[in-house]
Amino acid sequence: MNKQVTIYCKNTSSYHDFPLGTSLMEIANQLNIQLDYAIVAARVNYKVEDLNFLIYKPKDIEFIDASCSSGMRVYVRTLSMVFAYAVKRLFPEAVLSIVHSISKGYYCRLDYLHSSLNQDIIDRIKAEMNTIIGKGEQIILEEKQVKEVKKLFARQNNQHEDLFLFETINTPYMRYFRINDYVDYYNGVLLPSTDKLHLFDLLPYYDGILLRIPNRNDPDKLEDFEVMPKLYEIFNEFVSWNKIMKLNTIGEFNIACRNKQSFDLIKVAEALHEKKVAYIADMIEQRQNVKLVLVSGPSSSGKTTFSKRLSVQLMVSGLKPVIISMDNYFVNRENTPKDENGDYDFETLEALDLQFFNQQMEQLMNGEEVELPFFNFESGKRTSRGEKLKLDHDTVVILEGIHALNPHLLPGIPKEKTFKIYVSALTTISIDNHNWVPTTDTRLLRRIIRDYRFRNYSARDTIARWPSVRRGEEKWIFPYQENADVMFNSALIFELAVLKKYAEPILAEVPKYCDEYTETHRLLKFLNFFVPIHDREIPPTSLLREFMGGSSFRY
Repeated sequence: MNKQVTIYCKNTSSYHDFPLGTSLMEIANQLNIQLDYAIVAARVNYKVEDLNFLIYKPKDIEFIDASCSSGMRVYVRTLSMVFAYAVKRLFPEAVLSIVHSISKGYYCRLDYLHSSLNQDIIDRIKAEMNTIIGKGEQIILEEKQVKEVKKLFARQNNQHEDLFLFETINTPYMRYFRINDYVDYYNGVLLPSTDKLHLFDLLPYYDGILLRIPNRNDPDKLEDFEVMPKLYEIFNEFVSWNKIMKLNTIGEFNIACRNKQSFDLIKVAEALHEKKVAYIADMIEQRQNVKLVLVSGPSSSGKTTFSKRLSVQLMVSGLKPVIISMDNYFVNRENTPKDENGDYDFETLEALDLQFFNQQMEQLMNGEEVELPFFNFESGKRTSRGEKLKLDHDTVVILEGIHALNPHLLPGIPKEKTFKIYVSALTTISIDNHNWVPTTDTRLLRRIIRDYRFRNYSARDTIARWPSVRRGEEKWIFPYQENADVMFNSALIFELAVLKKYAEPILAEVPKYCDEYTETHRLLKFLNFFVPIHDREIPPTSLLREFMGGSSFRY
């Protein structure tokens, strides 16, 4: 008689017995699990596992589709492997780099082609991908000693970035994926076969290719395409700098740190930030009629510290900057709009007292004196501290807030009197050529650390709130980022190696059996890639100090 194992399926809210060694795919089929979209993986005790995962012990299981963040990551990783496999089959000497997210897709480069990248090459790759998908090739997860995995990847001769990574990960065994004789590494779960993919596209994008992916809210449709020239330019600026430093990947970064170059990297990266802030200050000073500098960006992008550093550089240029946080113009708590769940929606534009805000800004532009408000977050009330402001001819107001680039914010202020800046942490280092570091992960880790150290929130609290924060960003911030006159990338190439020692003990406090552990486990696994470095060389004016402490600025 076959031994049985009992599982609890969260999708059916019931217990079921299966023979030991039953796969998740078999369980889904036997229970006839029906989701809104095709099943891509499952959370097993809150860890994401592939559909070939075998059950030998009692588990809680929840099947997921591509409409959740974990499921979409599974889909996109699998699509990336098929993309890389198609390139390898067509152009064996070419090197595909999936560089970063942009335009609701992924910007990719194809180097070492024998000719220039053109539409015909892109069409051939797309056709080859469709052939691979149509064949339903099996995607096999394998695990071997690191030295054996290195030999496998070395035989594919253009995978040296993986070798750098393998050399710096402190583990004796390594997992990798295989389609036929093609092997590749991915930091997470993939689909069991290529025919589980159903939707993608490839488009020319500047000097590379845009890999288009499904929309998470409706995975049966592609994400809307939008060219983002300013965002591309700022990404390209930092990627180019990384190339000069020969630090494109985490493996290369780890080797540099082991060679005792980390403190030099900190000095250069911080100097690059300061040079960029000074450049922006010069732009503002040269536009002699600017009175309002509008600073926007998503959560934990470093807007506050950026505004303070910009203020210093504007003083160097002979101006008198005054920083105003738009949070002080919140309506009283009882008047705050609520979202579809009945919770206060602090992200919406209507959470601000727009009439009062515009009245004061117009009064300032007309040379009048105003008494600035102060919002008390503990009481949920807007009060006054007697702080008054009147603009001199050389005074510049820095307005910092998530809605600063929204065209509906200041309808009565002439555009020539404003200068708009978008700040975000656009991570420009990759795990390897086919594994990028999501820009949202940097911001989430920053926020987890800051919330824990300064706001008395646990990592579990912050992770639970993050989806709501992200929805607000998608609605109120990202649509207006291209309105900026200039963009500032607040990410620092070394920061994840520094934040590692702060984040890991905080994340370790998250219970292993809760919804937030899925994201916690992913972040801990990701941080394990980095060689930790000490923060003693980070200056007190660094953007990172806003999150981990030790800043010389007052917040």
